[in-house]
Formats: sequence, structure tokens, C-alpha cells
Amino acid sequence: MAGAIIENMSTKKLVFLAFFILVFQILSIMVGAFIAPNPTSAIRYLATKCINRHRARDWLVPWGSNRCQQVRSFDEPLAKMLDANDIVFAVHIPLPNKQMSPWFQYMLAVLQFDIAFKMINQIEDDVTITIDAGLAFRDDLKSEWTTKFHSVEQRPLRCTFAVAKTYENEGRFYHCDPVPFMELGSVAHKYFLVNLRLPVNDTVNTGIGEIKDIQIVGIHQNGGFTKVWISMKTAYSPWIFGATVWYWHRIGLMARPPVLLERAIFALGVSMMILNVPVEWLSLGSEWTWMLLFEDVQQGVFYSTLFCFWIIFCGEHLMDQSQRNRLSAYWWQVGLVVFCSSVLLIFDLSERGVHLANPFYSVWASEIGTKVAITFIIVAGISVGLYFVSLCGMVLCVFRNIGGKLQQLPAMPEARRLRYKGIIFRFKFLMLVTLACAAMTVISFILNQVSEGHWHCGDYTLQVHSAFLTGVYGMWNLYVFTIIFLYAPSHKCNRNKSTDSLQTDTLVRPESQESRLTCGEQGPTETYRITGKVAEE
Repeated sequence: MAGAIIENMSTKKLVFLAFFILVFQILSIMVGAFIAPNPTSAIRYLATKCINRHRARDWLVPWGSNRCQQVRSFDEPLAKMLDANDIVFAVHIPLPNKQMSPWFQYMLAVLQFDIAFKMINQIEDDVTITIDAGLAFRDDLKSEWTTKFHSVEQRPLRCTFAVAKTYENEGRFYHCDPVPFMELGSVAHKYFLVNLRLPVNDTVNTGIGEIKDIQIVGIHQNGGFTKVWISMKTAYSPWIFGATVWYWHRIGLMARPPVLLERAIFALGVSMMILNVPVEWLSLGSEWTWMLLFEDVQQGVFYSTLFCFWIIFCGEHLMDQSQRNRLSAYWWQVGLVVFCSSVLLIFDLSERGVHLANPFYSVWASEIGTKVAITFIIVAGISVGLYFVSLCGMVLCVFRNIGGKLQQLPAMPEARRLRYKGIIFRFKFLMLVTLACAAMTVISFILNQVSEGHWHCGDYTLQVHSAFLTGVYGMWNLYVFTIIFLYAPSHKCNRNKSTDSLQTDTLVRPESQESRLTCGEQGPTETYRITGKVAEE
């Protein structure tokens, strides 16, 4: 018998395993669809126009017992007596009678400017708006506000006017693109206060039109989704950890050192363990602003390892025996994955890395930064495309190589021929499952970008976005577990060896020679061995 569980397990047990995996996959999807809420919530806040005649740096609050002196509209007589530098736009997050929570994990904010058209005060082309922004926090309604961040930022103001610019159309509003404003990697406080100033002089904030209002759209992760997500990571983490440790222990019991494919499977398990670590539990009691960056690194490590594993998994079933077990044989494919991952890491560090010190920073704030960011994304996309083309080509070559081996089966004894057919069928099925998982990942990524809503089904609400996130996460855990389990050395191999040692030398010599070859001395599975050019004819 061959050395791996995939070749030794009975068909009945394999069907049971497939049913077990399918049930857990369905449960992962249903948890996101019916239990978890939508992953994120977006709340629109209308900034209050506070008067700051002395232009002091005190925090101005839009409502409450210490609320600031306000003007409702710039058309009021009082507002016409004020200078633009006397106005501070104040926003309290969250809304009255609400509290923020560490379960929200992060908070993003974008600005929406309401700018009226005036013939004598139009928005100039390629204009930049300067924003003097400050952020404060407190944890109860009676405490003083504590300054958290302050920065003066510039953002490109891109607006269009749908009708002709004539006096008859004065008072109509421009259509302005949302402006990236802030990203907090932790929501460790209950209340936040944003004060915005638009300083005006001869060179700053000229040609930005007549601003009537500013709205802030706050986006945060829903606490209910966070609880579901952390619970799934907590459930999968010990499972994958135990499976990976068990797999490496079984590899260590073998007489030979592990081959490249076995080391790649172990690395895949370790990367899944890293992704599964539920660090979010600790972040609930600490202000860890680096959590978003850490989660991106976790995902980057897993996907890079996964892509490399696929290349090695296919390639090791194509190489000659003399070329196998060498990582250098895949230098350009692995190099492409590493290059793509490095590009995305640099892009992430240029954005979220700077947010650790200044949450108001945005790589999209300048034309150069925008072009560089878009270039990084395009280069990464091209690299991923080339990778998948290479992967599909390798899978096709593997199937063609196996097809050539199948032509040799009729010359074998019937029992051996049937065993090889079963082994090859299982390997092909696993390869198709691998491609299906890859395809589902791409599809889910695209749908996540275009579908942020939910579907209604009778009395239930089906959260499509949440279902995709939890479904894909569960799929990868189940896929990694399946690979680890099926490619682990089988205990039947050792049992065969013990039985052989009790036979006489004259009776066992031919069978013993085949047993040594197929118990994993040349590789983890029989398919691995027969696809090499030195396999027995």
C-alpha cells in the first residue's frame, strides 16, 4: 500500500470525510447569511457650524450642555458678519444616546462637501482644499475632551456641475466626489469629537466655491459581525493547529527526511494557523491601532504561502525524479508571488503604516500618490493574472502526464490496475477541488466589491456580503485541513512493514521491494511517484 492517507482510506470513509467537509462549509455560509449582520455600517453626520471668534484651539461641541454657539446657515445675518476663519465644523461621533464600542474594530471617515454654484465664486480646475483637522475622545459625557490627533491635510477637490454655468442656475449644488478623511485602526473609546477648520488666506482655500455644509460619513465594522468572525477564528484555530502538529509528527516518524511537497503542506498549515490566531480578543481591551495592518499581514502571509503551495503541488507531479525536491526549480513562479506580495505590502505600509502616527494621512491625497497607488494595484493585478495562467497550464500538464501513465495500466495485473485507477481518480478530484476553491475566491472577491447590501427572503434577511466572507474563510480552513489530513503518512504503511518483517526472505523479496518504494521512500503518495519519469513501467 502507498504511504498517504488519501491512497489508503477506504472509499466509504472518504465519502464520509467529504460529507463532513461539505456540512461545515454549508454551516460557515449559513452563519454569515443568517446570524451575522452586514460586516460594516455607514452613518452620515452633518457637521455643525460653530462660531469661534477668538480662533482659539478649544474643542467645540455640537450638542450637549457645553455646546458651541452655532449658525444654521451661512445665509443668516449673523453668518454674514463672520469671517470664514471664524467657522469650525464640529461633528460628534456617534449620534446622541449612542456609544462607540471596541467591537467596531476600526473606523473610517470620508467627507462630502455641499458646494453651491455661484458665478463669482466657482470651483477652479484641479483645486486643492486645505483642512485643519483635529480628533478628540472621552469615555463619559462629563469628562473633558482629550486631544488624540491634529493635522493639516490637503485633499484634491473633484466636482462637476451637471447644467450650464449661468446666473439662472446659481444656487444649484455641485456633485463632488467623496474625500478620504480619516482611518482609525482601533475604536477604544466611547465618544469622539471632530473639529474641522478651512483656513482661508490669499493662497489657501481659494477657488473652492461656496461651501454650504460638510457631511462626514463614518464607516465601522458591526459589532455583531465582529463577534461572529472572532468566534469562527476561535473555533478553527485549535483545529488547524492540532492538525498541523499531528501532520508534522507523522512526517517525523518516517525514515527519510521530508520532501519539498511535504514541507510546503506544513508551511500551508502554519500560515493558516497564523491567519486563525484570534488576536481580536486581546484588542478589545487595548488600543491597538496597528490591528488593521496586522490583519493585512496575516492575510498576505497566508495567500502568498497558498499560491506557492499550488505551484509546488502541481510542479512536483511534473518534474523528473532528479529535478524534484528543489525550491529553485520554481524560482520564477515563486518569485512572481513574492514580488506581487511585496508590492501589495509596500502599498499597505504607505497607507496604513502611516496611519499609526497620523490617521488623517491618505496616499490618495495627491495626484502623484494616486498614480503610484494605482500603478501598484495594476502591477499586482497583472502578476496575479500571470500566476493563474501559469497555474492552469501546470494543472493541464499534470492531467496530460497522468493520462500518459494511464495508457500503461492495461499491461498491469488487474488488482494493481484497479488500485492505480482509484489513486489517480482521487488525485484528479483533489486537483479539481483546488481549482474550484481558487475560482470561488476570485468570484467572492469580485462580488464583495459590487454587493454591499442584503437580500430579503421571507421573514429572514440574507446577508450576502457576510455569507461570502464567512463562507470563503471556512472554505480555506477546510481546504487546508483536507490537504493536511489526506497527505499525512498512513499508519497502514507501518503495519505493512511489520508484517513483511515476519515473512521469510525468499517469499518477501519481490513484494518487499515494491513496499519500500510505495511506503513513501520516494515521495508522499503513489501518484507522486508514478508521475515521475523514473516510475516503474
